[in-house]
Amino acid sequence: MSTPGKLHLNINILSSGFHGASWRSATGVPDAFISVDHYVRTAKIAERGAFDAVFLADTPSVTDQPGYRPFLALEPTIVLATIAAHTTHIGLIGTASSTFNDPYNLARRFASLDLASHGRVGWNVVTTADGGAAKNFGLDTVVGHADRHERASEFTRVVKALWDSWEDGALIADKSTGRFLDLHRLHAIDHAGKHYRVRGPLNVPASPRQGRPVLIQAGGSGDGRNLAAEHAEAIFSVAHTKEDGIAFAADVRARAARFGRGPDDIVFLPGLATILGATEADAKRREEELWDLLPIDYALSRLAGTLQIDRERLELDQPLPDDIAIPVDGMQTFSKASLDTARRERLTVRQLLRKLGGSTGHRLIVGTPEQIADDIAEWFAAGAADGFNLMPDVLPDGLETFVDHVVPLLRRKGIFREAYEAATLREHFGLARPVNQFSAARAAAAE
Repeated sequence: MSTPGKLHLNINILSSGFHGASWRSATGVPDAFISVDHYVRTAKIAERGAFDAVFLADTPSVTDQPGYRPFLALEPTIVLATIAAHTTHIGLIGTASSTFNDPYNLARRFASLDLASHGRVGWNVVTTADGGAAKNFGLDTVVGHADRHERASEFTRVVKALWDSWEDGALIADKSTGRFLDLHRLHAIDHAGKHYRVRGPLNVPASPRQGRPVLIQAGGSGDGRNLAAEHAEAIFSVAHTKEDGIAFAADVRARAARFGRGPDDIVFLPGLATILGATEADAKRREEELWDLLPIDYALSRLAGTLQIDRERLELDQPLPDDIAIPVDGMQTFSKASLDTARRERLTVRQLLRKLGGSTGHRLIVGTPEQIADDIAEWFAAGAADGFNLMPDVLPDGLETFVDHVVPLLRRKGIFREAYEAATLREHFGLARPVNQFSAARAAAAE
């Protein structure tokens, strides 16, 4: 297991980088969105820095004003399988929607990847509030927020049961006796719920090293927090202040307690975007260079899409309109973060766009390695984060600068590992191996 009390770092590979103009920068990779080599190269840099995991987001549609920048295109588990073949320790977290997948196929895909990588895999559960994706799967509109999360909860329970359908010891494979499986330890799950009917068992066993893939969740709405409280072992959250991070973690832990879970069962990882420079002036200059390459129409359209309002309502040098509310069926987490930031700091639309890096609502730091390391250490010491999902402005050089100049400072502060101490993602995060539900039922029946 990882040393208790150490910081966790993931690299969120957002194609060519977090910033909307990353692909146009001098070091940007325009075809990163379809280049597996780019993802492998970035993952190797993160592994050199002893990061916990690679994190891949996903939206199964052409989104994000494609005339202005590349979008997320490659299917995450295929990319992660390739990364697994070129790395040895770093974790592999892939996003897959509970709205647009089948529980059995998803469980099989991630279990296969976990076996192939020797226990380094995590599944990021999302419900997908994208209208384009809905139309790609035969729906006229996005499934309602409450219904998406109700389905997601049942979906995740089914997947977990399928991963547990092979108890430890079910696979015998004894040549001398000719006995292949202990059928008493192989279980049909016989799930019949409101949304899904799945018999099981899964046709592959669980990873002997990890037990089952780590479950990650990335929603901050009330329904999202309930989903995380029931299932998540790590949470990719949005927090712009230490107070927000502390409050979010306390709220989810309180909800988790109602499911019989303990305070150490969940790792909290807010998103953190970075623009690094050797000096503060260098960092600001890099930020300005990126802004000069970003069409303002792109940034405005992106913000309007997040808030689900007409683009014409946004005036660059005026505050956001007072009547904007959090959308009922949209991206509640990012819209709330953007609204809260704008109103708390009394920002104009132009200032808000800069604050968000022309992207969605994660926190952005522009500064030197020392400033960024100090900020991370402050959040960690305050209990506002167990670590961060890192999003450098441009990949791979923004990550390389972080690994070469920020990671040594974090190690000097004594809060980040010097080298890998374990082999599985679960161990990197300091999480216990989960109890197999069928093994637990067997033990209870024997008492």
